[in-house]
Amino acid sequence: MRLQCDVEVVSRLLPTCGLRGRGRGTRALLSLGRQPGRARGGVCLMVCTARDRAGVRYQANASNLKTFLSAVRLAHQGSDVAALPLSALVPAKTSEVEKPKTKMIITSKRDYPLTKGFPYSLEHLQASYCRLARIDTRVLCLKKLRKLDLSHNHIKQLPATIGDLLFLQELNLHDNHLESFSSALCSSTLQKSLQCLDLSQNKIKALPIQFCQLRELVNLKLDDNELIRLPFKIGQLDHLRFLSAARNKLPFLPSDFRKLCLENLDLFGNPFEQPNPLLPNIQLKIPLTLLECAARATVNYRIPYGRQLLPSHLCEDLEVAKTCQCGSACLSSFIQITVTMNLHHVAHTVVLVDNMGGTEAPIICYFCSLGCYSQFLDRYLQSSADH
Repeated sequence: MRLQCDVEVVSRLLPTCGLRGRGRGTRALLSLGRQPGRARGGVCLMVCTARDRAGVRYQANASNLKTFLSAVRLAHQGSDVAALPLSALVPAKTSEVEKPKTKMIITSKRDYPLTKGFPYSLEHLQASYCRLARIDTRVLCLKKLRKLDLSHNHIKQLPATIGDLLFLQELNLHDNHLESFSSALCSSTLQKSLQCLDLSQNKIKALPIQFCQLRELVNLKLDDNELIRLPFKIGQLDHLRFLSAARNKLPFLPSDFRKLCLENLDLFGNPFEQPNPLLPNIQLKIPLTLLECAARATVNYRIPYGRQLLPSHLCEDLEVAKTCQCGSACLSSFIQITVTMNLHHVAHTVVLVDNMGGTEAPIICYFCSLGCYSQFLDRYLQSSADH
């Protein structure tokens, strides 16, 4: 659709020089269509003049444009002006012509909007030092959010609806009063989007088994909590590159820790136990129960299973099956020991574990049988004798 008309051209440089001037009239071609090369997309208005034949394009909201063109059609048909859906010509409000706001930073309680809502276009929201006891439900309606910073507040619990923020990549909850991290969040759409998570300086004692479903995590901060263990299947976080869990209560690291490939690791200030492979924790059941045999076969042969086939508690047990040094699985019948691991095996840069300059920490090892444990013990004793 094209319309030849007269338009008023105003220099945009005048306001920057503190000048005002009337526009000059010129002949123009007003077109309505879509962007070239796009089969689908928004409707555009384009204004072409003799000086600018390429034209200037303006994106139009489809619903508003429909109403606008309807009024034009009625006027063209000679309808009574009083019956037309026309509004008085007034200067535009700032909110009507400014670009949608994508970032908002609030750093005090007095600046927190109590009566005025958040712009729905926000992609980055920081609300720190606002003494929030819970997450504002209005924040959970910001579907375009990519970065949410709620650090330095008094938040005790996270609503499961955070998982509805489909594009959330960074979540900062540093310095709050959290005691747990919901398993529902671990099973939400955060699995596909969340890359950076800061839970440092809270009161978290343990993370749920499902935590390792957040497979896109790149940066994880757990400093200054009360963690007594790291997630059992932490090795599943194959995108993880930065991990800090300093000043917690970790006695040892999970066996799966060996699978990590980190750029930076900080475990300073944890009360790691002194490992002793000669004092095993023996939980063997001889002969093996039918349940143990079936569970080992299910994991070893990768037999598909699910809650539609097995009771949920059995599925949960299979999900946390231990792995012997020989590669076989074991469930409730195993031998457990702790051995020393140099953290440089899993990280390029390692912050010292203690003030003595150490970069080693105890890690759990499992054995499915006495035979596997004996083989390990022979290698360990031989290595000790060589040194």
